[in-house]
Amino acid sequence: MLALRKWLLAGLLVIVPVAITIAVLQWIIGTLDQTLLILPEAWQPHKLLGRHIPGFGVLLTLGILLLVGAVVSNFMGKKLVSWGDTLVSRIPVVRSIYSSVKQVSDTLFSPDGNAFRTAVLVQWPRPDVWTIGFVTGTPGGEVTNYLMGEYLSVYVPTTPNPTGGYFVMLRRSDCIELKMSVDDALKYVISMGVVVPGSPNNNHR
Repeated sequence: MLALRKWLLAGLLVIVPVAITIAVLQWIIGTLDQTLLILPEAWQPHKLLGRHIPGFGVLLTLGILLLVGAVVSNFMGKKLVSWGDTLVSRIPVVRSIYSSVKQVSDTLFSPDGNAFRTAVLVQWPRPDVWTIGFVTGTPGGEVTNYLMGEYLSVYVPTTPNPTGGYFVMLRRSDCIELKMSVDDALKYVISMGVVVPGSPNNNHR
């Protein structure tokens, strides 16, 4: 019985990560394949090739991103983007949604931005309870009138799903900057502390 239990656990250690990875990849590919709907019916891969081949949506999405990136990287492209931003800013309701999303995306994806570049150790949700957070910037606007001293804007993710979490403003002196990379910190959070950055089992790449 001990041998059977050992084999069962060994099998789970191999199968579970593989199964979850495959499931996530299938979800991503299935979602990106929805971009094929923008193509005319006659250009759909299943029409041209006679059968559906998963993954064409990934290639189409990648091609669109590269094309748009190439266009907006030159002078005329930047002018077109500026003109489009001005046009959208004059549409009620839409402008508030678009401007908010654009500010967030500019902050997250800008090469010069500091959002999610630093992992910090903070006491949350009460003193003497520690967790990992990510610096998103510094507080601004009206809130700075009520914050005395130097503060940081910190995103504290939940585990094992880091897409949910809390936005808090903490004194810089209460945030301990970690030397680990953001990727390692995310692994630590998602694994609920099982995958320890810098451990021997985590160094085999």
